[in-house]
Amino acid sequence: MSIFDGRRLPPEAFDLDVEGIRRGIYTDKYFVNIARLLQTLSRLGYTHRGKHARLDPTDVPVGDMRTEMQVFTRRPGKTVVAGVDAALAVLQVGTGYWDEDRFVSTWQDLQVWAVQDGDVVTYHGDPLNVQPVLRIRGRYRDYGPMETLILGFLTRASRIATNTYEILQASRGKPVLFFPARFDLPAVQALDGYAYWIGVQRYNLDFHAQVRPFVSTDAQASLWDGKGGGTTAHAFIACFLGDTTEALLQFAAHLPPEVPRIALVDFNNRSVQEALWVTEAMFRRYMELRTAGEETEARKFVLFGVRLDTASNLRDESIPPLGDPKLDLGVVPRLVVAMREALDRAWESWDIPRTWREEAARYCRNVKIVVSGGFTKEKIALFEKLGAPVDYYGVGSWFFQNAGGTLTDYTADVVRVQVRGEWVPMAKVGRRPCDNPDLQRVW
Repeated sequence: MSIFDGRRLPPEAFDLDVEGIRRGIYTDKYFVNIARLLQTLSRLGYTHRGKHARLDPTDVPVGDMRTEMQVFTRRPGKTVVAGVDAALAVLQVGTGYWDEDRFVSTWQDLQVWAVQDGDVVTYHGDPLNVQPVLRIRGRYRDYGPMETLILGFLTRASRIATNTYEILQASRGKPVLFFPARFDLPAVQALDGYAYWIGVQRYNLDFHAQVRPFVSTDAQASLWDGKGGGTTAHAFIACFLGDTTEALLQFAAHLPPEVPRIALVDFNNRSVQEALWVTEAMFRRYMELRTAGEETEARKFVLFGVRLDTASNLRDESIPPLGDPKLDLGVVPRLVVAMREALDRAWESWDIPRTWREEAARYCRNVKIVVSGGFTKEKIALFEKLGAPVDYYGVGSWFFQNAGGTLTDYTADVVRVQVRGEWVPMAKVGRRPCDNPDLQRVW
């Protein structure tokens, strides 16, 4: 359940391979082996026979041991939790055992408590004091093999949600476009896009903001009823023999007006000049259609923005060399400043009727600047510190960052067992049962 819409996503939303989950093909093998062994011990009627148990082991049926497991993250500081509904879906379809060729579900026999997607937990480095996001009580051999999948869903989704939250803090609330689809497998796009959406909504809640989520594929938006969006690609400009202006004019003429017209201007490595040509051509067509009374068609030629995507080994010709050549490579703040200044004054040199000059000035000032290409949280923070006039940041693989301060790995521990009807502590040394007031019973 998300704290933002109050609904839990059902198992079918995640397109799970139910048969594969139940057969254990996605589970670390030792969990599968343990579950099978415990089932065998149960069938044999085995009771504990050792001499070194922490409790009186007499008549304890190990094969049917009921345990309490808690799941928590080790990400330093604050984690925006996501992937809870996916973890619950795995438990719902996968909890149970095989009776020859028939799978017997025992999901209904579990007791489960969970936080909601979008809740926040904090970890200060002490595994004795954690905030569980999931608590499970039940027969261990029925749900234990689900640990691998539960941790995987929570780790990936919470990583993306938290990275989104932190990168929006770095951008000071400027929208960050979600562009990592090309760096991963299609099967994870829905969960990734949902986790991004959770991170955006959490930022909006905490900072009283209204940042909109922007994803590049329909699959990324499928779990929150959104749609993918996009502009043009370098390949499209290549089809027009490198003519960025003509490519954008045709894009504008034939696509629905609700698709933002954003010109990709770095193809010829003269971004400012390309932007000026595109802006003038788009405005002239806009002006012609408005003058002819064709308001609907004119909307198609409103230039929403320009996108800078200069490769990291190139200095855009729009900026002269300055000091260390390495500081001029790729999309740099000086290039953004030059672009903004050029766009704001572009209309001054146009030969247009006097009655259109005010409209032209407004048209140019409204053109947004989108930057992409190797952007990270740190790079965005630098651009903001320097006051670079960026309106939108496009970010790709950084959303998957999972090291150091972004390490979001989850851990699961059995912390209690039920012996003769009583739940007693039984965690390994260095762990203990912990609580989280945000845990809610899942029925």
